[in-house]
Parts: sequence; structure tokens; C-alpha cells
Amino acid sequence: MPLLMTPANANEVTVLPNDNLQEVLDNAIDGDTIILSAGRYRGNFVIYRAIHLTTKPNEQQKAIIDAQGDGHALLLKNSHITIENLTIENWGSDLTEQHSGIYSDEKASHLVIQNNYLKGDGFGIWLQKGESIQVIKNTIEGNLAIRSADRGNGIQLSIVKNVEVRDNEVFHTRDGLYIISSQGNVLKNNTMHDLRYGIHYMYSHSNKVLNNTAYNTRAGYALMSSRNLTVDGNSTFDSEDYGFLMNFITSSIISNNHIKDVWTKPENKVLGRDGKGLFVYNSAYNSIYGNVIDTTEIGIHLTAGSENTKVYANSFINNPTQVKYVSNKNQEWSQDGVGNYWSNYLGWDMNNDKIGDVIFEPNDGIDKLMWQYPEMKMLMDSPAVIILRWVQRQFPILKPSGVKDSFPLMKSPHANKPEDNSNIELSLAKLNVKDVH
Repeated sequence: MPLLMTPANANEVTVLPNDNLQEVLDNAIDGDTIILSAGRYRGNFVIYRAIHLTTKPNEQQKAIIDAQGDGHALLLKNSHITIENLTIENWGSDLTEQHSGIYSDEKASHLVIQNNYLKGDGFGIWLQKGESIQVIKNTIEGNLAIRSADRGNGIQLSIVKNVEVRDNEVFHTRDGLYIISSQGNVLKNNTMHDLRYGIHYMYSHSNKVLNNTAYNTRAGYALMSSRNLTVDGNSTFDSEDYGFLMNFITSSIISNNHIKDVWTKPENKVLGRDGKGLFVYNSAYNSIYGNVIDTTEIGIHLTAGSENTKVYANSFINNPTQVKYVSNKNQEWSQDGVGNYWSNYLGWDMNNDKIGDVIFEPNDGIDKLMWQYPEMKMLMDSPAVIILRWVQRQFPILKPSGVKDSFPLMKSPHANKPEDNSNIELSLAKLNVKDVH
């Protein structure tokens, strides 16, 4: 990130709570450092200069910007601004007006926002039309007293480029990180919990989502209407509806992620609402490999034209329904002789090459009937259904189109430490898995 040259006449100014902070900000020159003493600074403050706003090292986050329940707490109207080590709270709740704890004016670039604690009703940090920005090690907390849909997002990136969002914690907002119409950004090592969606993408491309953690959400990662995403090494657990939701995602890599415990709560159960580890809707030309999908109601659900997707070297473990594939085209889920691990696979390996000798086909015609007519589930173990499955096995011509894995793995490549991506990569290397997409 380019650095702003500090002018020779730049100052270091210490401010007390009883001082007029806005006046100090107005009188600052580019390169000044404004140091807030511990205490509460009430108001909606606008920064017009390229300054560094912080507090004393021994009073870290004891300087409080209090917006008193209205508007933006800090409005940034210049580039090369650093906001660091502050507590920012009680900004407005009007989402139409985009009320935020920190709000960047259009095209404010080369910002650094780090090590702050923000708590409020609207958006935490809103960045728009800027580039080369760092958002690092902030904690952002929403207001549980407000209905989830009426809260702002924790960190919102709108039409930005080359933004690094790293090592932040976001909770009790609507979505943790929301990215729209943005490119070239990296979201890394963030923790998002107790939200609607942990990370939510819309209309963006060429972004990286790396080593983040989401839990206690409706969806850990909601990826929509975007392309050329690299989503690697992330984890999500205790989601209610989706681990990963992919809606109109193309030319993207979903790799080495760990999805666990996606289960719809009994009180929210309705017909057709099941917890899905991976839900792939109208998404094509993607590579999905090296992932663990563990203890979800449906391991992976593909529908609405989600074809030309490479699915290999994944571990599907302890999912009552491993695959729900709603299409009339055959899909081969293996790559270069390497398929996936299925915990319910009953085949054998006579030549000890770690690849099953029997093709794995997770769905048959009875499954498809039950998806179409869920009431049939009460007949799952009835003699009639057992006979139908037997007839289908004896007469493969009756078998509908669907997914098959011609090279199912006998052992999960993630069997040792699924959270350790280096072990995953080592196991995949032993299987000669190639990154082909």
C-alpha cells in the first residue's frame, strides 16, 4: 500500500474529552496525528484531512467516539486516513441513510482501519468506491435487541478494489462481511458468528476468501452472482440452512474448506427445509475439491443447471443424504482417477490401490421420487420400496440419470486433522490430485 509522505510541518496533537474534537479535526493538516485521551467524545465527526486518529498506547480503546444514536460516528472524506485503537459506538440505525460507525466518502482510498472496537445498530464499517484499504483486527458487535433483518452488516465493501480485510471478529450484525460489485479483495482469518450470513458476496469477481471461520449462522458463506472466486481453507459449523450457498457462481474454486453440523432446528422445520453442507444453484464451471462435509442433513445439493462442475477429493462424512442431484444429465464426480470419500460407501478394494472397485452412485430413482413427493418418506423401509430398489439394480436401464463416482476413495484424505490444511494438501498429493479447473 502506498504511504503518504508526512509533511515537515505535521503535528502531533493531544485532545481531551472536553475539547472541541471537530474543531481540532478541521484545523488539522495532512500528516497530523490526533491522539485522543481516555474519555467520551460525543458527536458525529467528519475527517477532511489525511490524518492518523488514535489514542495513547496505555489507553488503548479507552477513547470512545459516541454518535449519540444518530448518523455516522466517523465520516471519512479524504484518502490516507488511519483510524486506530478507538472505541466507536451508538451510531444511527437508519439503513437507508447507511448510518455507520466508520463511513468512507466516495473514492476515499489508502485507508487503514485497525484494532478498533465498534458497537452499534447500523453498519459497522462502510467502504465505497475506494481502493488499497486495510481493515485489520477490529471487533464489530451489533445490537441483539434489533430484528436481524433491520441491523446493518458488520463490514460492507461496495464498489471497491484491492481491500484487505483480515483478523476481524464480527457478531450480532445482519451479515458479517458483505461484498458487492467489488474486485481484487482478500478476506482472510476473520471470525464471524451469530449472524445471518458470515460472508455474503454479490456481483463481484476475482476475490479471495481464505482461512475464515463462521459459526452459529443461517449460512456460513453465501456466494451469489459472482465469478473467479478463490474460497480456500475456510470453516463453518453450527449453521442452520447452509454451510456454503452458491447461487450463480461461475469459474470459481471452492477448496479445502471444512463444513460441519448444518442442521435445521426442529422448531423451524418445514417441508423442504433441510440443512445443506453445499447448496449449488445455477452455478457452473467451478471446481469443488478437498473439502470436508461432515454431519449435515444433505451433504451437497445441486440443482437448476449446476453442471460442468468438477467435484473430487472431498470427504462426505455422516450425512444422512450425501447427495441430492436434481437434473436429467449424468455427472461424473472424479478427476484424473480420484473420486471422493463417502462414509456410506460399501464397496471393496481388491487391488489395494485405495480406490474402490465398485462405482458409487448416491441416488437412485426412489430417491428422486421422494424428493418429488416427500410424503413417501414414511414408506422408506416398506417391502414395496425395497422391491423397487432391487428391480432397479437388476435392470440398470431403468436407472435415472444422476451422479456417479467411478473412483471412490476408500479412506478420507482428511482422516487425521481435517482442520489442518497442510495435512489435507499432503494427502491429496499422495493421491496425485491435480488442481484442474
